[in-house]
Amino acid sequence: EVQLVESGGGSVQAGGSLRLSCTASGFTFDDSIMGWYRQAPGNECKVVSTISSDGSTYYADSVKGRFTISQDNAKNTVYLQMNSLTPDDTAIYYCAARDGYCSLPLRVSNDYVYWGQGTQVTVSS
Repeated sequence: EVQLVESGGGSVQAGGSLRLSCTASGFTFDDSIMGWYRQAPGNECKVVSTISSDGSTYYADSVKGRFTISQDNAKNTVYLQMNSLTPDDTAIYYCAARDGYCSLPLRVSNDYVYWGQGTQVTVSS
């Protein structure tokens, strides 16, 4: 059974930082693509950042220079370090995965097969 378990969400003031974690099980993490998506109230789910099997990354323009995606294959975990947070970053953040080697950091949500339950990030001004 595939599981994606997210953690690290919470409430911070603008300018603060959070680090989200997503620990995966049930598939070969080394040969997978991982991504972070977010959904704010009343908005569609949007890609935040993705990382391919060989470590290539993608960032949405809105988070470039502030967020960093990384992964620890030994721990089957992908991270999202979020710095300089603003109220616009408030959303539920979802971890996504697609097993199978791919060198491209896919960004379309339909490319991902497995999804976590989401973790709330709230940034106050």
